[in-house]
Amino acid sequence: MKTENNRAWFLVLPVFALVAFSAIVPLMTVVNYSVQDIFGPDDRVFVGAEWYREILQDDRLQQGLLRQFVFSFAILLIEIPLGIAVALAMPRRGRLASLTLVVLALPLLIPWNVVGTIWQIFGRADIGLGGVLVTALGVDYNYAANPFDAWATVLVMDVWHWTSLVALLCFSGLKAIPDAYYQAAKIDGASAWAVFRFVQLPKLKNVLLIAVLLRFMDSFMIYSEPFVLTGGGPGNSTTFLSQTLARLAVGQFDLGPAAAFSLIYFLIILLFCWLFYTTMMQLGRGSQQ
Repeated sequence: MKTENNRAWFLVLPVFALVAFSAIVPLMTVVNYSVQDIFGPDDRVFVGAEWYREILQDDRLQQGLLRQFVFSFAILLIEIPLGIAVALAMPRRGRLASLTLVVLALPLLIPWNVVGTIWQIFGRADIGLGGVLVTALGVDYNYAANPFDAWATVLVMDVWHWTSLVALLCFSGLKAIPDAYYQAAKIDGASAWAVFRFVQLPKLKNVLLIAVLLRFMDSFMIYSEPFVLTGGGPGNSTTFLSQTLARLAVGQFDLGPAAAFSLIYFLIILLFCWLFYTTMMQLGRGSQQ
């Protein structure tokens, strides 16, 4: 009779300790701050849920949340189909495939603040290549003064930066599909659309789930790129929740409200990730029945 050896769990204990130190302890600290009014290191007053009520009634949260949702869903609507299209167009084998993978990975290697700086220069109507080109087409473009231009620039910047991630994930999913599926589809005389609809897309379900979750979480927490590019302006047109939180915590040093804000922020992300995951899993089960 085979006996279980539980000594392997001792190898996992350091990982649990590291996770507890790096995640659980800071989270509990934030929870502690969110129910107190902090005047100094040793001067605190318990206020209960006061900060949560104040934040939930704050226009900055409501307006920032609306901007955040519009931005995140626009990102998903653009980057997911575009990433799939790029992955389908990529060569599967040979040196050209390797070169394509390297080129696609380049935007992902650029630090986020550097991406903002690149587009800050690129989008300028006087010296930037993109800004000069758009202006030459007769468009009155100025991302520093026009809210729509600023919003469009941040959107295009994020698409340029992160579509490669979706494309690479989809490419790995396409590479994992056995050739037997394509051979069977060819024998049946299936069109390219039929192959995509009934072979490739179902096999990409898990990969697309990862891509959607990663891009939603990352776009919902975007900070460095718009902060460097526009500073949240003009006005508050590109001020997202992360920037509002940073101003509250670092700029105003209101630790109690900032802690409550961050927990609400975290719960919103967690809720929508769970909704995305549940919905896509149910759609996947429905397609298999």
